[in-house]
Amino acid sequence: MEMTPERFEELVADALDRIPSPLMSMMDNVVILVEDEPEGEEKNLLGLYEGHALTDRGWEYGGVLPDKITIFRLPTLSICDTEAEVVAEVAVTVVHEIAHHFGIDDARLHALGWG
Repeated sequence: MEMTPERFEELVADALDRIPSPLMSMMDNVVILVEDEPEGEEKNLLGLYEGHALTDRGWEYGGVLPDKITIFRLPTLSICDTEAEVVAEVAVTVVHEIAHHFGIDDARLHALGWG
């Protein structure tokens, strides 16, 4: 599947727009980015959360760079055959990575069907 970076970013923005606003308003000190592919050896990652989950932040949390959620375009496109599949996969990936920001681990996400 091929898709321009601009169109892929639109799909990520659309997925973010579907997150309920009360939930989005609880997100704190986090940035969401789109990149072509992950660095390092894990080239099949669709998304990545880096930071300190809200549930792990204590009184000492402060003065830190924002957490980072990255959605990867090329690995996502490589597993999809249609734009509809990309839309669905981006939506799942965005929810999955936001859930990590709220402290939900992979095992729980897979049990809930957001793996």
